[in-house]
Amino acid sequence: MEQIDCIVAGAGVIGLAVARSMAAQGLDTLILESADAIGTETSSRNSEVIHAGIYYPHGSLKARFCVAGRDMLYRYCAERAIPHRRCGKLIVATDEAQEPVLAAIRANAAACGVNDLAYLTSAEARALEPALRCTAALLSPSTGIIDSHALLLALLGDAEERGAMLSLNTRVVSGRIETACIVLETIDTASGGRFEIATPRFVNAAGLSAITLAGSLEGLDRQFLPTLRYAKGNYFSVAGRAPFTRLVYPVPEPGGLGVHLTLDLGGTARFGPDVEWTDRLDYRVDPARGEGFYEAIRRYWPDLADGSLQPAYSGIRPKLSGPGEANSDFVIQDANVHGVAGLVNLFGIESPGLTSSLAIAEYVAHIFTPGKR
Repeated sequence: MEQIDCIVAGAGVIGLAVARSMAAQGLDTLILESADAIGTETSSRNSEVIHAGIYYPHGSLKARFCVAGRDMLYRYCAERAIPHRRCGKLIVATDEAQEPVLAAIRANAAACGVNDLAYLTSAEARALEPALRCTAALLSPSTGIIDSHALLLALLGDAEERGAMLSLNTRVVSGRIETACIVLETIDTASGGRFEIATPRFVNAAGLSAITLAGSLEGLDRQFLPTLRYAKGNYFSVAGRAPFTRLVYPVPEPGGLGVHLTLDLGGTARFGPDVEWTDRLDYRVDPARGEGFYEAIRRYWPDLADGSLQPAYSGIRPKLSGPGEANSDFVIQDANVHGVAGLVNLFGIESPGLTSSLAIAEYVAHIFTPGKR
């Protein structure tokens, strides 16, 4: 049986960042990915926003890792020439009843260490974005956008340069926890061939499949498996160039941040995501859902023309909270939680996972090598 220092399941942005950090500690690291390419799920089906760290509860892992990860990600982008832009965003109240929410958002952001939000009157916001309609707004200058595919490639390149290896079309089907290692049974999804591999360090960064994978590990108490819910987010784009240079977010809604306007690096506007609770992985976008987008968008962009929205893409978040429930935090389980030496489970790594990726990776690496930085 082959044995390797560290195995990471999942070649999304979190798995690749973790593999990069583990390999940087001098550990032989293997990345197992069930798909035929990296980053095919949540990592490439999102808004590609570098979040400032505004909304998350003070003291939560999301708040901690988003603020730290944001700064790390901007530095990493500059060092690796990853396309990105610190374009800023406006969080808008579209009626006076929403304005107290802006004050609460600003206070929460400050508690989390985000102190650069600026309160704008309607006139001040319109001076920045003339097409905008609002009664007041918050300006977040630390928010940006990124080419997520370029980030994935950079992380993989760094990991491989440090000796990590990537095995595509390789799915972990089961495992067992032994005295000094974790033995994984894998299957080649292309050929059907099976093999076992052992490791003293296993990081479960399988995203949408992470809880299922953890449940297949013989010796892990099932009480540590949370319930996973799929929250599908649909995106629509608008033909031509929208008259905005910054991102525009309404005040948050249950389950997400509302139907917001984001921009790609080419200036194309994308709207979404909405929240569609589902029990299956289906990325098709129903064009009929776009009808509900018009009303939401016109609250802050009243000039949106009829018939201008077209289906773009969708993504599915691995949420640990359901409809009507408070948003759950990231869950990072190590031996202090479940009692299994050498196992780290990453559950519910949804937004702001991309922004937080480098900070999460540093944290996980520190679990295994606490004496190193």
